[in-house]
Amino acid sequence: MCGIIGYIGPKEVIPILIKGLWRLEYRGYDSAGIAMIANQPDHNDEGLFIHKKKGKIRDLEASLWPAIFNSRILMLNSRPSGQNSLNIGIGHTRWATHGKPSDQNAHPHEDCYGKIAVVHNGIIENYVHLKKKLLSEGHHFTSETDTEVIAHLIEKRLNGDLTKAVIDALREVEGSYALGVISLEDPEQLIAARKGSPLVLGCGEGENFLASDVPAILPHTKKVIYLDDDEVATIYSQKVEIFSPDSLRSAPRSFGSRIHHVAWDASMAERGGYKH
Repeated sequence: MCGIIGYIGPKEVIPILIKGLWRLEYRGYDSAGIAMIANQPDHNDEGLFIHKKKGKIRDLEASLWPAIFNSRILMLNSRPSGQNSLNIGIGHTRWATHGKPSDQNAHPHEDCYGKIAVVHNGIIENYVHLKKKLLSEGHHFTSETDTEVIAHLIEKRLNGDLTKAVIDALREVEGSYALGVISLEDPEQLIAARKGSPLVLGCGEGENFLASDVPAILPHTKKVIYLDDDEVATIYSQKVEIFSPDSLRSAPRSFGSRIHHVAWDASMAERGGYKH
């Protein structure tokens, strides 16, 4: 089982992603990675920073800081933390299915232009057909995974509305998925989608989360929403909108009654020094 963590809000994003991945370590994995929207001081704009590594989360951490300092981002945080800032990122631990364990096959995966990042749990059953079609249309792939087709399908359909692009892309996909998506086109949105693989949203104060399991977000909030199959959520720092594929052009579905209050705390989901 793979693990997903996502965050949007004013806090430093890297520690939230890394600690969330540590809390999902029990699910098993062979590689890990993160993506965030980050300042590029030399260009006075934003870029997509992705760093991923075969091996353990500690290997990702050890190589992460040199990668940041050697990149054009030159910042420890995606954007300066504070009341008026907005930081956004996604993280993933992968257990190999399509494609051997490697840096290239680790998540997140991106589109041709480095503007979209995707993390995915599940299996895309028709990925070979989709990949052949995308290659014939000029898309360039860098991994052996089934997941990468999702990033390119979203790229193909993105025209100012990231939520719609995700929904339209998923209409071509056969299989199971829990998705986290970020894009430079919509840098104030974190998109989640689910079919056949678990995904939970965490509702905080001026910040929101997504994860494949509750322990990853319990230190930050005890208010959660369990996405149903075929639902897509647009997550902002101040609100969450949930859609079904046929309701995108109408009002988002009400979810107030769906908020669950978790009665246990993070320490109950940790090993407390034990090996298991």
